[in-house]
Amino acid sequence: MNPSPGNDPRSAATLQGFLDRIADRSARIGIVGLGYVGLPLTLLFAEDGFGVTGFDIDQAKVDALNRGESYIHRIEAAEIQAAQAGGFAATKDFSAVAELDAVLICVPTPLHPDHTPDMRFVVSTIEAIAAHLRAGQLVVLESTTYPGTTDEIIVAAVERAGNRVMRGGGGKPEEIGLDGVLVAFSPEREDPGNVTTPRREIPKVVGGVGEAATIAACALYGAIFRRTIAMSSPAAAEMTKLLENIYRSVNIALVNELKQLCLRMGIDIWEVIDAAATKPFGFQAFYPGPGVGGHCIPVDPFYLSWKARQFGCATRFIELAGEVNEAMPAFIVSIAERELSRAGTAMAAASILVLGVAYKRNVDDLRESPALTIIELLRRQGAKVQYNDPYFPTVGSGRKYDLKMHSTALENLGQYDCILILTDHSAYDYQEIVAEARLVIDTRNATRGLQSEKVVRC
Repeated sequence: MNPSPGNDPRSAATLQGFLDRIADRSARIGIVGLGYVGLPLTLLFAEDGFGVTGFDIDQAKVDALNRGESYIHRIEAAEIQAAQAGGFAATKDFSAVAELDAVLICVPTPLHPDHTPDMRFVVSTIEAIAAHLRAGQLVVLESTTYPGTTDEIIVAAVERAGNRVMRGGGGKPEEIGLDGVLVAFSPEREDPGNVTTPRREIPKVVGGVGEAATIAACALYGAIFRRTIAMSSPAAAEMTKLLENIYRSVNIALVNELKQLCLRMGIDIWEVIDAAATKPFGFQAFYPGPGVGGHCIPVDPFYLSWKARQFGCATRFIELAGEVNEAMPAFIVSIAERELSRAGTAMAAASILVLGVAYKRNVDDLRESPALTIIELLRRQGAKVQYNDPYFPTVGSGRKYDLKMHSTALENLGQYDCILILTDHSAYDYQEIVAEARLVIDTRNATRGLQSEKVVRC
């Protein structure tokens, strides 16, 4: 049986009590999912004086964090240890939720093979914590998802567990009694590899189930972010995140399609983009590549198109963008086959070195990386493929790949029939690579400024 607000000393009797706990840093925060989103968020709260409990179903991650170790390249072990000094600890035991003031859910939301939302991680998470919730606590979903998820999954699970969800809350905070669980949605805006924008400077969008939840969530995030944007509902906040990412997906698809046309016309798409970017208004540069990766861009268009069909709406433009981007790995393989053939080598007999398997430069993140698909496609055609990536000594098996490969040293590059640049890590010496290689296929314009007949930019 869940403790009642009157019997639990940690319950905030009023909204003002909750806000006071945020202000004096006595509130304890829980983060569920300690990956690329959850762990940086954990450290932000810890740096600002909050006690944080991290939850993850991966025992290896829990053990590493409790030893003061980091498994994400851009996060130093010293940051983990500093958080521990402030009371941070990781666990798999969801019963610890009962001692918290706020629980933030940062778990994956992938796609099924048929491009429908795979919500099992969100569902299993909220079901695991719902039994331990009590009135006066705040639950926030951060995982990118379709509009309606917070109400349909989070609120429903909390109520099935016997808790009341607060839906109102107008009035003065000191007059608003917290007789239920507060629920909100606040989309993550993590940008792996971004070293120019401090995380605290990224505005936090918040949409609560009722005014009290929105006020509570804005106060919580306002403690660690410079700005919060209060939305009218969780669905509006959910749609905001999809708009942000679909905007990118559509524009990347546009330049990927234009790249294919420019190649046929003998025009350098990179030169064209650079020239267009000199326009001081009405244009933002997007760049082509071998496909799109990361958790959001390859996934979000299909989340919205799936939901749109429930409302009888065909989002043809959005779906087409997703299809164009998904087709890029096969296009890159066709270019490699063509260039190898011109050099007198059949794909089935080719030796290929892939440079970079991360989904973008200078990150240790394989999620939805097009490089993994390209390697598998090359292998299916009989090519002998090796890879080099300074962030991944090994690549094993994942949800959509089964490679079981080890990074090879950048030595004797002339032994390969082709060097295929899929991720433009800054650690690579591209001038030396071009000088030693027999053929370079560059999908990222990493060799810009290097004039060589051995280089094919695509």
